[in-house]
Amino acid sequence: MSDSPRAQVEAPRTIGYEPGTDSPRGMTRRGWTMVTSFVIVAALALIGGFVKVPYVSIGPGPTYNTLGSVNGQVVVEVNGTKTYATSGQLRMTTVSINDDVTLFDALGKWVSGRYALAPRDEYFRPGQTQEDLERENTKMFQDSQSAAETAALRLLDKPVKVIAQEITRGAPADNVIQPGDRLWEVNGQPINTQESLRNALKGTTPGQTVKITFQHEDEPKKTVDIKLGKASDFDKGDTRAEGYLGVTSAERAAVDFEINIHLEDVGGPSAGLIFALAIVDTLTPGAMEDGRTVAGTGAIDAQGNVQSIGGIPFKLIAAKEDGATAFLVPADNCAEAKSNAPDDMELVKVETLAGAVDALKDLDAGRTPPHC
Repeated sequence: MSDSPRAQVEAPRTIGYEPGTDSPRGMTRRGWTMVTSFVIVAALALIGGFVKVPYVSIGPGPTYNTLGSVNGQVVVEVNGTKTYATSGQLRMTTVSINDDVTLFDALGKWVSGRYALAPRDEYFRPGQTQEDLERENTKMFQDSQSAAETAALRLLDKPVKVIAQEITRGAPADNVIQPGDRLWEVNGQPINTQESLRNALKGTTPGQTVKITFQHEDEPKKTVDIKLGKASDFDKGDTRAEGYLGVTSAERAAVDFEINIHLEDVGGPSAGLIFALAIVDTLTPGAMEDGRTVAGTGAIDAQGNVQSIGGIPFKLIAAKEDGATAFLVPADNCAEAKSNAPDDMELVKVETLAGAVDALKDLDAGRTPPHC
C-alpha cells in the first residue's frame, strides 16, 4: 500500500495588533482626537456665532447737527416766516440698541469697553419684538417733535392751541371728537392750555351734560352736548370723582407758519431739547453757538421742562467723537454724566428750555453757565 501525500489545509492567517499601534485599517487615537476636537470647535463656533443670548447691546449711536442737513435735507425747516442764519453745530445724540446679539457678539462688545450689555427684558416687554420697539420709539420721537415746537414757540411768546390728542374708545367723546380736533371751550370755560381742560371738568359729576366747542381741521366750530361718564368705568385705577370726557389733550403752536423736522430712522423722546433749541435759534437773530459744536440730550414737555433720559455715557462718547466741546445735560442726569465725561468736555446743567438758551448765551459771551 503506497503512502499518499496528506492534504494540508492552511487556515487563513490573522495578524493581530496591540492597542495603540498603527493599524492599516482603522484611525489612530491621535486622529480620533483631532476629529473630535474639530467637531467640538465647530459646534462651539455655530453656537457662538448663531445662538442669540437674552441680552441687548447698548452703545454710542450717530449724532445729527439739527442746524444743518442730513442727506441733503435740512433737519429743522421753517417756512412762511423770517428766519435767521445760524453758526456752529447743535448736535442731538442717540444710543444704539441691538437686540440681535449672539454669544460671540456679546463677548466682543463686552471686551471692547465701548458697549454695555443689559438683560433684554429691561428694554422689551414680553412678546415685544425689535420692530414693535422701533414703532413705539418712532411715536415717542414724533411726540417729542411736537412738544419741542410748542415749547420753543411758547418761549418766543407765540400763541398755542389745545387739541384732542387721544380719545378713549367708548368714552363720551368717542365718535364725537376726533384726534387732532381743536378744543375751544368746555363747560363754559375757554381752553387755551392743557390745565384749562382739566380745570373745566372740576366740579362736574358723572351723568352731567356739558357743552363742548371744538373745530375739525378748517371746518367751522361746532358746539355739542356731551353726557359725562364715570372714570372708573374706563380705567379701574382712575378714581376721580368729576365727570369723565375721555379726551387726552396736547398743546400745539397756533401760528401761521410751518415747522418741519426731517430726520428718519431715529426714535425716542430724548431729542426734544435739542430740537427746541434749533427752532429758537432759527427764529431769533444771532447764532447762539457762535461757531462752536455743542451737543446735548433731554426730553422736553410743551411747557419747556427738561426731563432726564437714558444712555448718557454713550451719548457723551458719540458727542466727543463728533467734535463737541460742551454737552447739555438734564439736571437729573448730572451725576451719571460726571462719572462718564470724556476729557475736556464741558457739562452744562439744564432744567428748562429757557435755562438752556441762557446757558448757550453764557458760552457765547465767555461767561460760565451752570455746570454739573
